Amino acid sequence: MRCGKMAAPPPPAAGAPGAWGGVRRRCQRLLYWVPVLFISSILCWSYYAYVTQLCLLTMTNIGEKVVCLVAYHIFFMLFIWSYWKTIFTLPMNPSKEFHLSYSDKESLEREPRGESQQEVLRRAAKDLPIYTRTMSGAIRYCDRCHLVKPDRCHHCSVCDKCILKMDHHCPWVNNCVGFSNYKFFLLFLAYSLLYCLFIAATDLQYFIKFWTNGLPDTQAKFHIMFLFFAAAMFSVSLSSLFGYHCWLVSKNKSTLEVFRAPIFRHRADKNGFSLGFSKNLRQVFGDEKKYWLLPVFSSLGDGCSFPTCLVNQDPEQASTPGGLNSTSKNENHLFPAKPLRDSQSHLLTDTPSWSETTAKAEKGKVGMSNPALTMENET
Repeated sequence: MRCGKMAAPPPPAAGAPGAWGGVRRRCQRLLYWVPVLFISSILCWSYYAYVTQLCLLTMTNIGEKVVCLVAYHIFFMLFIWSYWKTIFTLPMNPSKEFHLSYSDKESLEREPRGESQQEVLRRAAKDLPIYTRTMSGAIRYCDRCHLVKPDRCHHCSVCDKCILKMDHHCPWVNNCVGFSNYKFFLLFLAYSLLYCLFIAATDLQYFIKFWTNGLPDTQAKFHIMFLFFAAAMFSVSLSSLFGYHCWLVSKNKSTLEVFRAPIFRHRADKNGFSLGFSKNLRQVFGDEKKYWLLPVFSSLGDGCSFPTCLVNQDPEQASTPGGLNSTSKNENHLFPAKPLRDSQSHLLTDTPSWSETTAKAEKGKVGMSNPALTMENET
């Protein structure tokens, strides 16, 4: 009897459910790029309309041409650079330490809901720098990614991944806006707004001349008039969106946290991560001001742990130094809820309510304060 190699399984037929599912996913990925292509086409047309039709063919003053072309290309390059970085910077996912081990996954699936599952999650989360919980007080666990969620991390239904410090999924960049590209997104809004305002301001006088028939009726008339309308319209929408995100940065909030305040051990605290305007700004833009206006990553931290401003201190946490009254509603004392990464913890070192000795004592108590919580899967 001759033994041959086992034949490979045949590929799924054209009408098989698996084949249609793959085709559907590919079509969805292509459709997700439609808004990006729309913005790119508007940008290409605006470049032609402004540079060729307005500056080169309509403007007669040489000095005005040079100034407008130089300034325009500066705004244009900064706009393109920040937009590119926002689109193609991959969102950061939780590190391996937040993923359940293979044995923990098996235990979680095997045990019925109850104390056994609580124990699995407590064991997995006891040494992790997490402090937020679900609405029911459970450890934040993602049953799709099989991981304990870091603070401010959420599962994106479009990307089907957990995203660190997720703000929102933006269709105009076909990407999740989160820890890795939030600074780029802010700069994209800022430079796109400046780009539109500059075009509207320098195009206004020629728009009025064409509107009042002060200039010959040429091909440039359509481009110049429509360019002004488009720039003015986008300026209004971008100014409101940019102003909203500036407010978010000043309060150290994400869009998701505005709609659902982060929940700490005792209650929700909408200002739980706010450290004051200056420190909130540095957390997004970094300590080196020379990089603030450039689409270069300079945010502080690793996206997995964040300093907190605790209004009501957890009794299970170590007491604040100096006998400070931690239950006062009028005072906010800064100290990390869990051991912070080195790049984050220095945000707290210049506050009088924190000392080095207390920091060491706090690190020694990590993992002992997680309460027995009911597990809740949330996406």
